Amino acid sequence: MHNIFIIYTGGTIGMVKDPESGTFIPFDFALIAKNLPDLSRLNYKLTVHSFDPIIDSSNMRPSIWLEMAQLIKDNYELYDGFVILHGSDTMAFSASMLSFLLEGLQKPVILSGSQLPIGEIRTDARENLMTALEIASAKKDDRSIIQEVCILFDNKLFRGNRSFKYNSDKFEAFRSPNFPVLAEAGIHIRYNEEVLQNNTGKEFISHHNIDNRVGVLKLFPGISIATIEAVLNSDVRSIVMETFGSGNTMTDEWFLDLLKKAVENGKNILDISQCKVGSVELGRYETSQGLQAIGILNGYDMTFETAVTKLMYLQGELDSQEEVAYWVQQSIRGELTKND
Repeated sequence: MHNIFIIYTGGTIGMVKDPESGTFIPFDFALIAKNLPDLSRLNYKLTVHSFDPIIDSSNMRPSIWLEMAQLIKDNYELYDGFVILHGSDTMAFSASMLSFLLEGLQKPVILSGSQLPIGEIRTDARENLMTALEIASAKKDDRSIIQEVCILFDNKLFRGNRSFKYNSDKFEAFRSPNFPVLAEAGIHIRYNEEVLQNNTGKEFISHHNIDNRVGVLKLFPGISIATIEAVLNSDVRSIVMETFGSGNTMTDEWFLDLLKKAVENGKNILDISQCKVGSVELGRYETSQGLQAIGILNGYDMTFETAVTKLMYLQGELDSQEEVAYWVQQSIRGELTKND
């Protein structure tokens, strides 16, 4: 019998329609179990921890990430795998943060949910939950096949810190264009073993420090000096700068001077692309050569969700801005591919 620990945070999967307002509101795990009688037929011993109150994922915050990490740490030795039922809107942020907080995982942590509530006729909730449970229990040679934090949606298993929600209308809600799918469920579940994390023999360490002093500067043609100054002068340790193409920005002297001043004042500025596919290549074009010279950091092909949560994690662990700057440019949980 497989022992699976389910953490039910909330989300669409457990929502019901309020007859008075007509809107969907969070319910509880009892609704899920009632609409999925096949759960009782599986060779699984399921333990469920429900958040109280149930959380809409739009209200996700660092304290909840830490609570989830603590729950996994406290129950790590007791279970074969972990399934987190979570709203899809911020699922990629949570998966990314948990990938950093849970170092050396040798058991699966699978986040899943649905686009339609489990009580709806055409819901995707049943398939997502059943597949997540099967993957969470899957072993080969007496070790878990999956040893990392993942997202399971629409029969595809993605590395959590490589994924983002791209569609709110289709069951195919998530994509991972810069990294292969880890597994795909059809008649059989086929694992892409070449790209799976293998932490066998490593020490499992659960981290519990987050520093959320991170800002975001999203560039667009015509952005004002006042807007840029407001972000660069804010009370943050690091700034995620979303640039064009392969990491390009305007080359106006005033703009580069503002960035340089912020770096000199101790802020880390991480360059990631607004493009969903591809990677930052600082220095490839003239428009990014100046960025290298003033100390802008390379975010390579990290997603926005990963860039933000990785900086929060590193800042929580490290007091030195120089150390944060170094490690944010390294792959520590398989979250980026270096091209230099």
